[in-house]
Amino acid sequence: MSSHRKTRLSLPLGTRGASPYRAMVPIAAGLFFGFISVGLPLPVVPLFVHQVLGYDAAIVGGTVGLQFLATLLTRSYAGSVADEHGGKRSMMRGGAVCALAGVLYILASALQLSSVTALIVLLAGRVLAGFGESQLVTGSVTWMIATGGSQHAGKAMSLTGMAMYASLALSAPLGMLIYRHFGFSMAMSLIIIAPLLACGIGARVPAAFAPSGTRVPMTRVLGIIWRSGLSLSLQGVGFAVISAFASLFFASRGWSHAALAMTFFGGAYALMRVCFGYLPDRMGGYLVAVTSLSVEGIGQALLWLSPSETVALVGALLSGMGCSLLFPALGVEILKHIPPQSRGTALGGFVAFQDMAYGITGPITGVLAARAGYASVFLVAAAAALVGIGFVFSERAKSKTLTSGWRRTESQAKADATGLEAGTNVSDGNSQYAGYGEMDPRRPPHR
Repeated sequence: MSSHRKTRLSLPLGTRGASPYRAMVPIAAGLFFGFISVGLPLPVVPLFVHQVLGYDAAIVGGTVGLQFLATLLTRSYAGSVADEHGGKRSMMRGGAVCALAGVLYILASALQLSSVTALIVLLAGRVLAGFGESQLVTGSVTWMIATGGSQHAGKAMSLTGMAMYASLALSAPLGMLIYRHFGFSMAMSLIIIAPLLACGIGARVPAAFAPSGTRVPMTRVLGIIWRSGLSLSLQGVGFAVISAFASLFFASRGWSHAALAMTFFGGAYALMRVCFGYLPDRMGGYLVAVTSLSVEGIGQALLWLSPSETVALVGALLSGMGCSLLFPALGVEILKHIPPQSRGTALGGFVAFQDMAYGITGPITGVLAARAGYASVFLVAAAAALVGIGFVFSERAKSKTLTSGWRRTESQAKADATGLEAGTNVSDGNSQYAGYGEMDPRRPPHR
């Protein structure tokens, strides 16, 4: 790609008179349809593996978790593609791979295969779906930030979550409905159609790129974000256990509305983003994060102790409310320390912590569920949310230290002419962030 073309397209639409929010909405719409390929199988795949193929809870958890593990392992690649070639290419590629995963899902059911062979084909589809998801989500959020401008990064992340979990709230019960009336293969056919529709929407939206410059290595990024990342990871345990075991938990209790657990979770998640997505900017990311994890912990505890289906659904609702704002709350704080040309890498690394939770929670809690019952997995999720609060406080203390350092050295930075230029090393060259402009903690953060 020529430098002339990249420079011309790197200006966000928000700086050219268009409404940034309106410019980002078509990208979010594409993500909504693409994410159906992730949400629709969540309540269906566990039932297919357990009831049709005949495998136990541990295999069910591993099958669900494999997609998230594949997503985790490919987040860095997705971030580098988004940074170097633009979020549009990453999103379009992800949609195509997700559609291919749907083909494998259908083959696992439609062909007359043994249980072992069918499981292997299904697992291959889960791997492809994980790779496609990492490209789809990382590309979408990077594309939206480049389109709307970094000053609207919080809105971009809120739109991302709204699209994902609104899709989840719709596709999970839709998948169960189709599965019960028409079978697994018919349900999985939507996983081919929806991502291709997402690609069609994306093809009509102009590409946008972050400014060029020296990109930060992933190892350096992880050194900055790991505390917030662990908080996000511990929050992800709640979603992982609901997605993997809610349908089996409800079935074990004789409750008939298992799909509504994902609907309540996803609906509450999306509603919180719509109504309260501004809170991280107004109240501060760390306060919102602590509140969010507290609400999620209460919701998971209600699921663990639920004496009735209604209480369990309220628990799923509170869990969705608690999970909703954590990503933008901590993400806004993280992006203060990351230069624009590396935000795809940073966001990919940040979300990778959540993928890690999704990938390992299923197999681990699957073993626990087999021994202690399905309710026990929600107790684990409630405890994880409480531990996540501790990491938020730790990150907040670290951030205060950096802010204090900025203030103490402000006069020194002003006296150092080279240190004032973005992307230029300060005179002593000792900062671990030297050369990355906004990341240098001795420079006042850009507000």
